[in-house]
Amino acid sequence: MTTIRVGIIGTGNISGIYFKNLQAFEGVEVVACADLDVERAKAKAAEHGVARGCSVDELLASPDVDLVVNLTIPAAHAEVCIRALEAGKHVYVEKPLAVSREDGRRIVELAAAKGLRAGAAPDTFLGAGIQTCKRLIDEGAIGEPLSAVAFMMSRGHEHWHPAPEFYYQAGGGPMFDMGPYYLTALVALLGPIAEISGMTRITHKERTILSEPKRGQTIQVEVPTHVTGTLRFASGAIATMITSFDIPAGSSLRNIEIYGTKGTLAVPDPNTFGGPVRLRRFGETEWEDVPVALPYDGNSRGVGVLDMANAIREGRPHRANDALAFHVLEAMHGFHDSSDQGAVYRMSSSCASPAPLHP
Repeated sequence: MTTIRVGIIGTGNISGIYFKNLQAFEGVEVVACADLDVERAKAKAAEHGVARGCSVDELLASPDVDLVVNLTIPAAHAEVCIRALEAGKHVYVEKPLAVSREDGRRIVELAAAKGLRAGAAPDTFLGAGIQTCKRLIDEGAIGEPLSAVAFMMSRGHEHWHPAPEFYYQAGGGPMFDMGPYYLTALVALLGPIAEISGMTRITHKERTILSEPKRGQTIQVEVPTHVTGTLRFASGAIATMITSFDIPAGSSLRNIEIYGTKGTLAVPDPNTFGGPVRLRRFGETEWEDVPVALPYDGNSRGVGVLDMANAIREGRPHRANDALAFHVLEAMHGFHDSSDQGAVYRMSSSCASPAPLHP
């Protein structure tokens, strides 16, 4: 098996699970990591047994890096992805693909022009939970999917995150932070989106940080913190979705439910890889707990990178691909555009629903 050599750019909070999982997967090897803070990159390299920590320029110039995993902040996603592709390297980026649709499109087009792979998180839809749901839908367990609901209700990140400012700046907000998980899961299960009707609001224009080390500092909120709307899928199914940072007391709503002609499917949290998966068939009064007996039921972030590496070797499409990521990026903007313009947003992009991940 040809090993795909990986370089990680961005060694912040999320990088730890990528180092852990990518070092454990067969067929990929993390050979370098980089950060604007080179000393932090060197410390992370030493912590995770990676050969070298270095500058971003050095990593991008390295001939022994085949694939760049871009874990920078959203505002830097496009720049780093484009630089990696221009350096002749495949690239996989944390969500979202980019902040703007224009930058997202540039990444997709440049990857195609260069004959390289581009992909993006989330890869949670490759986990055992949502893959079990996909199998049930494909087998007809709920009949024809007609509608769905998706809810991400939270109080925001300023009470726990050490540097929460970017969640309230361009590229942040509940839709851009958590929407990718929910929208990617819905597209994986129901297919591409055709149109969106959205409404948004900024509930608090200023927020106070409650976490250390910035406790007491204030954040000026630049993006909507409550986003709600409906989506019509190309299949005809209609979904209702809310993402919010304005729910201080929590919610009892399920993350995702899908309603079909023969039953209802309760989908697990799309920000996780496992279950539970619950099914209620037409005519039954009780919910059925469906066994989640597929791979990747724990925190498997990076499995999208592994699938990309396998796809490169096998000459097939990878699942967490740039077409899917761009479709989701456009949909997130669609909620905001619809609200701003008071009109239905019609999607210009489409994508294939990712193939099931076979054990």
